[in-house]
Amino acid sequence: MPKKISHDAMERLFHRQYICMRCNAKIRANPQKVKAGKVKCRKCGYKGLRPKKKEMKAAAK
Repeated sequence: MPKKISHDAMERLFHRQYICMRCNAKIRANPQKVKAGKVKCRKCGYKGLRPKKKEMKAAAK
């Protein structure tokens, strides 16, 4: 069963966090600018960004 994460931790880990779909770099940006296409990856220059996934991953046994 996954642990509950506090609201402060959720904000820090997932709020405004985006992942480049080409090189998987993490970028913290304003959601309105990302949707408008004004933000690009600082590593490869790609404009395709997705929000960071909030699902907990199961531990390997």
